[in-house]
Amino acid sequence: MSRPSSRTGAEPAPAFHELIHAPVRLRICGLLRPVDEIEFAVLRDTLALKDANLSKNLRLLAEADLVALRKEFSPVRKDARRLTWVSLTASGRTALAAHLAALRAIAEGDPTLPG
Repeated sequence: MSRPSSRTGAEPAPAFHELIHAPVRLRICGLLRPVDEIEFAVLRDTLALKDANLSKNLRLLAEADLVALRKEFSPVRKDARRLTWVSLTASGRTALAAHLAALRAIAEGDPTLPG
């Protein structure tokens, strides 16, 4: 399950982000953007990814401090497995907003963007 986010803010300057730009990671960030956090299984099922593929991409995003991972025991499970909750960090939200601004600028033919 996911929870809606109440975050708003001014758009940062366009900045293309190579790590976010990979299609799976961009989709992950896009799903996380409007919410506070999403449970791992919801991300996996929504994006139709295998556990290993989602884990690998989340690890890359977490190592770059773009997402945060939080584990907690499930109130409905009887086993020791824990749920993993995923959220964009503050720096992840800023980087994603800047990346989306860069994509918009590129699509609109802005010649001032580096790259």
